[in-house]
Amino acid sequence: MKIVLAAPNYPQPRGNTVTVRRIAANLEKIGVRTEIVSITGENRANTLPEADLVHGFHAYYFHQFLQQLDQKPKSYIITMTGTDLNADLFNPEKRPGVLSTLEDAAAIHVFDEAAKNTVLQEAPQFEGKVFAIAQGTSDFSPANHSQLEKKAGTFLFVLPAGIRKVKNIPFAINVLAKLHEAIPNIRLWLAGPILEQAEADIVLALTEEHASWLTYIGEIPHAEMGAVFEKADVVLNTSHSEGQPAAILEAMGYGKPVLVSNVAGNNGMVENGKTGYLFTGQKQFLDYAAELINNNEARQRIGMQAKQYAAAHHSPSFEAEALLKIYTSITQQDIT
Repeated sequence: MKIVLAAPNYPQPRGNTVTVRRIAANLEKIGVRTEIVSITGENRANTLPEADLVHGFHAYYFHQFLQQLDQKPKSYIITMTGTDLNADLFNPEKRPGVLSTLEDAAAIHVFDEAAKNTVLQEAPQFEGKVFAIAQGTSDFSPANHSQLEKKAGTFLFVLPAGIRKVKNIPFAINVLAKLHEAIPNIRLWLAGPILEQAEADIVLALTEEHASWLTYIGEIPHAEMGAVFEKADVVLNTSHSEGQPAAILEAMGYGKPVLVSNVAGNNGMVENGKTGYLFTGQKQFLDYAAELINNNEARQRIGMQAKQYAAAHHSPSFEAEALLKIYTSITQQDIT
């Protein structure tokens, strides 16, 4: 069997790229041939390669892509990845395109039950073809990165995210700036590419303002992110909305406590006080951050429970096998 994985902005270093590469690698391990194509940008495919099935990512972008094809795929499955689920589905201009893509899909894949419920609340007619399959963790070994050195005696927060408005990075900087006044040994690393220049201008100005404790380490190859997570004391996500952020899941797999915004996607995999902390607003962020800094026992306990959760609930082999089961069902129906 061959599957074409069709993702937006490929191969830009974004969450969707990490996701499709992980899925492709794990499908290959169980004998499924894959090919990845981009559905947006300068690398956008003009046609789809021959395959048994197409697996599209991001319902709205996939809708736009389909409109530009002369020959549309016979069957496809669609994965809702984040903004299509949390924003586009509720945007009057984009909603029709999202629903059209879901209507024609042979199956709809989301990352957790909360996402499945959102789809069915908005479009109950899709009952029976929406599948919640948790993301698997990425399989990479920590790599040395000589330019990254955590200074002895410091407490390091890491925020892994491409710089764009939805990631709400200025919030993390401004709140940690307040905390730094009381606890001057804290440090923050921002890791991710610039994806929106206007937002980058804001973030980089703040970086310069707080250069004594804040470092923008830029885009790190995904294979080397293990080295970054190993150095972190706490990993952050301050997004306004999320699908199911792979970087946070990976950090949990490394046994790192996470402090994340209490939004769908984050709260589907982080149990507050057990596998991480979920914050709503500045005060909760500061309270939880202080707890993680000052309570070594709690930090170690939460990190260990996060690691156990990731291993138990986000198996990459289970993800691949579950997707293969859907692919097989659809292709067998196509034959008959």
